[in-house]
Amino acid sequence: MDQETYDAYVAILEEELVCAMGCTEPIAVAYCAALARKALGALPESAVVTASANIIKNVKSVVVPNTGGARGIEAAAAAGIVAGDPAAELEVLAGVTPDDVRAMREFLAEREVTVAPSERPWIFDIQVRLEAAGHTALCEIAGAHTNVIRLEHDDEVLLDKLYEEAADAEGTDRSCLSIERIVQFADEVRLDDVKQVLGRQIACNMTIAREGLEGTWGAGVGKVLLEAYGDSVANRAKAWAAAGSDARMGGCELPVVINSGSGNQGLTASVPVIVYAQELGVSHEELLRALVVSNLVTTHLKTGIGRLSAYCGATSAGAGAAAGITYLYGGRADEVSHTVVNAIAIDSGMVCDGAKASCAAKIASAVEAGLLGMQMQRQGSQFYGGDGIVVKGVENTIRNVGVLAAQGMRETDRTIIELMCGSGAC
Repeated sequence: MDQETYDAYVAILEEELVCAMGCTEPIAVAYCAALARKALGALPESAVVTASANIIKNVKSVVVPNTGGARGIEAAAAAGIVAGDPAAELEVLAGVTPDDVRAMREFLAEREVTVAPSERPWIFDIQVRLEAAGHTALCEIAGAHTNVIRLEHDDEVLLDKLYEEAADAEGTDRSCLSIERIVQFADEVRLDDVKQVLGRQIACNMTIAREGLEGTWGAGVGKVLLEAYGDSVANRAKAWAAAGSDARMGGCELPVVINSGSGNQGLTASVPVIVYAQELGVSHEELLRALVVSNLVTTHLKTGIGRLSAYCGATSAGAGAAAGITYLYGGRADEVSHTVVNAIAIDSGMVCDGAKASCAAKIASAVEAGLLGMQMQRQGSQFYGGDGIVVKGVENTIRNVGVLAAQGMRETDRTIIELMCGSGAC
């Protein structure tokens, strides 16, 4: 592999696999609010949060960590304003204390926090405008959870960054990704270049998965899977990944290493691979290389889809996990390609109707589809071009998924949001 591509792949892993505490959309709201509060320099008398529909969808039903069980944009913004640490980015609420929680509740009771739909044409947009004693501050995030494009204090512009939705807001160009080169990179990567970021993913994501199984979180999907379907490695892979989401969607304060801006995708891409590595007794080096495959395949699949859409991101991560498990079994580019195509053919179309407890069950479904795709490949069975959205060549099929999700499901997304918000609950 040439050095330029190698360096790009290392950079992509470092950019994608970052720690976040809580569902990333409410955390992005809290981060935006904390930046605005810092710019204002005082506790505001009022706050206006303007957000795109997909942000509203993903914040509506999920518990914001370190808020005493509060949900929604108002709670996320108040937490960021009162106690957020903007330097911590997606761990902005990690240092919140019980006194801070009480102060946040008082803030919500005594001061006005207004939520309004964004007039921007962008899928991902958050604006927080604060006012106190005749002074104002504004922060805007677009395209990605920490991509701050504007910061103002009164009439002074502190930051103004050009943003175009078609452009990559994440830094390194993802167009260099392909299944063949991902597998080549996994074979050749110097582990010192990736062991820190992957080691953090293993530690964080397995810790919250264990908490999901041992504690009382969400709908307890992980526990249900183990109790109903037993201790096979395939079921454990589904159950542990789902349990991490049970805890995360329930407001657990443990951090998760995300993928493509999502903790649920980070859990789905990593936990099943770790469970299979333990079952197979492979070396730590083999596990790290398999996680390179699962994470980069997930990112590759998500690149054409975008950060937020009506297409459930766990679907891509389930295919990524299956790719990593295929690698553990000795599969390389051909086998990984067939696994990914099979998984896409099985589960594409599962919709995203916001972050909430049922995400854990969707993760289990996505992992199941990935594992079925892998077993089909191992037994010489596959889907072929012409089977639905599947076309000849894994890269062509991946492009079709991007078109389906980013373009074909736009009306689906609007309908989902209308159904969720039709009662005025958004």
